[in-house]
Order: sequence, then C-alpha cells, then structure tokens
Amino acid sequence: LDSLVGSSSSSSLATVEQPDDGVRCFVGPQRPKSTPFPYVPSDHGADDGDGTPPSVPNESSCPSPASPLTRHVVPSSPPPNCMPAQQQPSDGNGPQQQPTAVAADSSGSSGSGSSTFMNLPTEIQEAILDHIFGFRVSSTSTSGMEIISSSPSSPVARDCSWSTAMRHSRRRELTQLALVSATWRYLVQQRLYRHIKLKGTVDVVEDAMVHLSTHPHLRPLVRHLEIWFPVFQPKYGDSGAGGSNMRNPLPAATAAGGLALPTVTTDGLTNATYTLPRNKCSLDETLRFVEAALPEVRVLTLEGGERRKAPKVAHFRHSSSPETGSEPGSEPEPRQFVLLPSVKTLITRGQWNLARDNADLSTLLAALPNLRDWYASYSKPKSKSYIGMAEFLPLLPPRIATLKLCLESDYRRESVVPPFFLKAAERTHVCSSLATAAASGLEHLSYTGRCCHVLFDRIARLTADSRDSRLRSVDITLKNCCRPLSRYYDSGSGIHDMGFIDAFERLVLAAIRSLRVLKQVHYLRIRFVDLESALPPLNPYFLFKNNTCSGVWSGDILSEMSAARPYAQWDDLTDSFGNIVYNKEGRMVMSPQVPGKKMTSLKLTNYRLLSHRMTIH
Repeated sequence: LDSLVGSSSSSSLATVEQPDDGVRCFVGPQRPKSTPFPYVPSDHGADDGDGTPPSVPNESSCPSPASPLTRHVVPSSPPPNCMPAQQQPSDGNGPQQQPTAVAADSSGSSGSGSSTFMNLPTEIQEAILDHIFGFRVSSTSTSGMEIISSSPSSPVARDCSWSTAMRHSRRRELTQLALVSATWRYLVQQRLYRHIKLKGTVDVVEDAMVHLSTHPHLRPLVRHLEIWFPVFQPKYGDSGAGGSNMRNPLPAATAAGGLALPTVTTDGLTNATYTLPRNKCSLDETLRFVEAALPEVRVLTLEGGERRKAPKVAHFRHSSSPETGSEPGSEPEPRQFVLLPSVKTLITRGQWNLARDNADLSTLLAALPNLRDWYASYSKPKSKSYIGMAEFLPLLPPRIATLKLCLESDYRRESVVPPFFLKAAERTHVCSSLATAAASGLEHLSYTGRCCHVLFDRIARLTADSRDSRLRSVDITLKNCCRPLSRYYDSGSGIHDMGFIDAFERLVLAAIRSLRVLKQVHYLRIRFVDLESALPPLNPYFLFKNNTCSGVWSGDILSEMSAARPYAQWDDLTDSFGNIVYNKEGRMVMSPQVPGKKMTSLKLTNYRLLSHRMTIH
C-alpha cells in the first residue's frame, strides 16, 4: 500500500493510519465541497410524518443489523474498527484498544469514516437504483425522451419511453429494497410511486384516496397517473345488464349472487357471460380525485378500452335539474370539469370511448389549462374518428405544442381502400384540418393514418411568413395515401402498387417544397410500414434529419431538395436495390450490396420493375 500511496500523500488522496495494534485502516478521501447533494445530511433518516421527504441519515460506519438486506451488500467481515469490543482480536491479555478513523474537520482535509456501502454518496446510490428500476426520464421535457445509447457501436439516440420505463415486471419484489436504509426507502418510493395505474371504478378510486390520505408524504411522488376504464366485466347473477344466458344457465350458487365462472371444455369457454360494469367512475369523478389527492401529477393517461361497440365513458353523473343549475324544461347548461393546472401531458387511448364530438374534446382540454403535449390514439379504425378529428383539429388550443395522433395502427398493406374511409372522404378531408392545426402553433407533429400531398401544400400556403411558423419536426406514418373517389378500385397500398408509389412521391415532393417556408423544421420523416411485406427493406420512406437525407429519391426529389435546403447531403444514391432473386419456393430474396447495412437509397423507378413480377405471400 505504501508503494501505491507514497510516503508523503496529500490530503486529496486516501489516508492510511497506523494504529497502536499494527492494523492498517484505509480511510477514503473526502468529497470536494462542490459535489451537489440532493439531500441535506441530518441525524434523522426517517420522515417525521408531516409529508416532508427524509434526508440522508447520519449512519455510522457499521451497517445496522436490523436491515435484512444490508448483509447482502456489506462485506461479511467488517473492518476491525467496526467490531464490538468483545469481538476485537486479543493476544490473551484482554481486548486491545480499538483503532479510530481520522475524523473530518471543518477544513475538509481529512477523510470520512470507514468506507461502507451506506456511506456512498447519494448520487451513486441513485445511479444504482436507476440501473435496477430504469432511468427516470423527464415527463415534461422533450429532450428527456432521448437518451444516448451507451453502446459505442450505436451512437444514434434511442427513444426511452417514460410511459413504460417505470413499469417493472418485478415491482413487488423490488419494494423490499426499501428496507436497506432510510435513504433507500425514500429513493425506492420515488421510483415506485412515480407511475401508478388505477382501475376507473368507484371502489379502486376510494381505496386509493384512503391510502394517500393515510400516507400524505407519497402524494407529491406521483408524477404519471394512468387510469383505465373497464368496458365489460364478468356477469354477477341474473340481474346484470346483459340479461340471462338461456343456452347456458348459471349454476344455483351463481344465481344467488356469485361470480359466473366460465366452464372450460375442449372446445373452449362455453358459458362466459359478461355485462357492463356497474361501479365505473365518471370522468368528472376521476379528475376530482386527481385534484384532491395528487397535486404534482404531470402526465395523465386515460384509457377508454378497445372493445368493439363499447359504451362511452360517462363524463358526469346523471343528476337532477337543481344540481345542474338549470330549470326543468330548459336546456341544461354545459358542465365543466375541475381544473388540473399541474398536468402538462395528456394521453388518451381508445379515444372513441372517451370523447366522440367537439363538445367532449373541448370540455376535456379546457380542464387542463397548462397542457403542452397531447397523445391521442384510436384502437379501431372508424369513419367517425376521421370525421370527428377533422372537425376538431381546426379548434385545437394554441397552447398545445406537441400533437401525436394515431387514427389507424394496423401496419399492413391493403388491396383497396375500405368502405369506412370512403364514407369519411365524402364528408371531410383530414389533411386540410391537420394542416390547419400544424400551422396554428404546433412545434411537433406526429401522425399515423391516411394523408396526401394536400397536407404539406396547405401548411405552406397557411404559413405566409416563415418567422411565424413554430413547426420543428414532422413524423408521418402512412396507412395509405388519399386518392380520388373515382379511382376506388385503384387505391391499394404496398410496394407492388405503382399508384401508391406515385402518390408517395407526390407526398414527399410536397413535403420538401414546404421546407422553403418551414425554416425551423430540422426533422422530417415519411414512412410506410407493411408488416406482411415480401421485402421489408423496400418499404418506402424519406428521412430528413440534421441536413442529411435518406430513403426514396428521384430526379425531381433531388432538384426540389437542392432548392429548399441547398446544404442538405444524401447518405447514398444507388441505382439498384441490390441482388434480388427468386428462391426455390418462388419467393423473392434480396441481398444488399453491402451486407449488414440498412438500405438508405431507394430509387423510385426501380419499383416499377418489381410491380409486375412480384409474388406476394
């Protein structure tokens, strides 16, 4: 040790003390005063019951034997200066004098006590818990959604979704880590209560209210609240709303009020009976619970369900006219939700069951005065979802900066446009409404569904002055391109359909032309995803990121890009897709020119060569 430390080591290095008994004790160096401390050291590690977060306990250098998990992280043989007096090594003449560590003085030149696990800095202990639970990504910052990959071979930023980062599969087992120390108890509670999920029923909400009332120090820890409303539930007795099952009558015990358990046979479930839930919360009761119990919620997720023809979630309880403030026989006054100023992000899944018209959406968004991000998704493709969003998007509040809208999540090609979209196309055009919302103040737009070149043409037309545009990123995932109604039988999608490829090129050209006006856009992606494609690498896409382009290209695309962004560069421009051959089974197999490299150059004229001889399975 002398050869490593030296005879004249400075105070910034580790200090070696030679006690009287000849036992050497290694004392770690003291941390510099500039090191940030998230918690103020104190002699009290536990909370005082007033809801204030506990501070770092002033624990001794010896681990507490009452902690059941400490012996798993502390060495089995403690240092000599941590042994009790009756366990100190002796030479037969009685216990020897215990060595003492150098105490830290006010000048900061001496080291701390014996280096044990619990004496690690708090930021290091937080890093250990982040490795176990997942990184606590910021729920209000867009930049916090991207964490640079630690792999040196993958320098590209990967998305770390805060909506699932804290949903660990072994959350119940990980709660035992709170027994390590008082410091870990608070740090573990921060991570366990950061994202909670509740069932939207009266019983569950009341239980959560009681739990948070008896533990008020946990209320500020909840930052992401997820509430899902049940659509159906198993039938209880014969009094359910769904009626009785005549073919499979319920047993006697079930008819008395028990749960109708399905009978499992070789053919499957034979008497599974479901009905509408009776104790489902209204949306007003849910928001009142958030206002009363969770004042620090930043992200609110409302899930309406994915069942077909599911009932709409009630916004308010049915009440009489005196309670609504209107006289009998007159039109009821529009009711409003309570205000939740802390919510910055709203996620609505299965939105058709939550809001179905402009009044529903306006009432919901009015309850969130500080809303910045809105992620809306529909579970089933409907004509009413296209019509409803097309009518509401021009009324989008200007305070919303990020809009992520998913109208169709089925990533598969189609041979012809389905009838439900024809019904929607006869009444409205969603591309025009989406362009109005994008030009009214959006900074980030992400859309999944059907669109065409009208989207970017109208955005450029509505943005008269480039200084008025706040749009910075656009991400489009295509289900299909809008086509005239007269060409109904020639409106499929896929790499084998040249009508779709031509419409995709017009969409890319319109997007590039809009870059002349949208000066602040630094990220633009348009892609078509087909999970059943015979050649997935050939799914068309266009990506413009940090003045670098990749994906589909043609002569017109190159000329438009050079005019819109003269400093833009292309990753690669090749004239072929690589070696495409047919195997013995008659399927096409593609081997790129550079093995293992993603195809970043897709010449559009090559799709015409494949459209007549491609075998789709």
